[in-house]
Amino acid sequence: MAKPNQTRNDAPTEVADNHLTENDWAGLKRYTDARIALGRAGTSLPTQAMLSFQMDHANARDAVHLPLEVDRLSAALKEKGGSPTLLSSRVSDRAEYLQRPDLGRRLSATSVATLRSMAQRSDPPVQACITIVDGLSSFAVQSHAANLFEQICVRLAEKGISQPALCIVEQGRVAIGDEIGEILGAQLMILLVGERPGLSSPDSLGVYFTYGPKLGLSDADRNCISNIRPAGMSYHAAADKLIWLIKQSMQLSYSGVELKDQSEPIELVEGAESGNFLLD
Repeated sequence: MAKPNQTRNDAPTEVADNHLTENDWAGLKRYTDARIALGRAGTSLPTQAMLSFQMDHANARDAVHLPLEVDRLSAALKEKGGSPTLLSSRVSDRAEYLQRPDLGRRLSATSVATLRSMAQRSDPPVQACITIVDGLSSFAVQSHAANLFEQICVRLAEKGISQPALCIVEQGRVAIGDEIGEILGAQLMILLVGERPGLSSPDSLGVYFTYGPKLGLSDADRNCISNIRPAGMSYHAAADKLIWLIKQSMQLSYSGVELKDQSEPIELVEGAESGNFLLD
């Protein structure tokens, strides 16, 4: 038996690369960030795959828990021509936000008063409102909301829609846009929100569009555009798809599941490969 601190000749050493067994599907990894074809070292995951998982899990948790830097976002929006009104939900802190979705769907009393005063001063009446909500990924909102806001405003102006009202909501959920739209009397509600982060997508931004927003609507009354980020749908493509939905909804006077998206296929993200991988 070896004595303490004595090195044995048969002590384990670092596993060499030739001890790693690759998965036969490894070639498919170039088409997705999903965890496929990780390979194995004996009966276990390779160390690099495990470390990568732990890092991505930490990034996803950070995306949920880190507070939105409202001042920095407001400054970025002002550079794009926006003048945001700051609002909050009925949530008191992040822990309550995660446990009480219902409170995140309604405005605080102070915010209601702010919007009512804003509606009284609005001349002409608000036609469209863009609301930016931190949601479940402040990282996504911080990274993409200002750039997408700019693209949307350009296209709204081309369609003859007046300068939209702009709101930022902390600790909010998607349905909070219904109350905001109803108070302002807005015909169109465009809500940008940080989506629930995945292990490969902590920065995914979503857009929810509602025609005739008012309290009591459900998700069936909205249209959603998802996965807006550099590795997903581009700002340009998302804004084009949104404007197509808005144009159709203004003709039909509704949005949601009855409004089918028949717009042109979205553009591929830069550097993406075309074709069918099943035929490669």
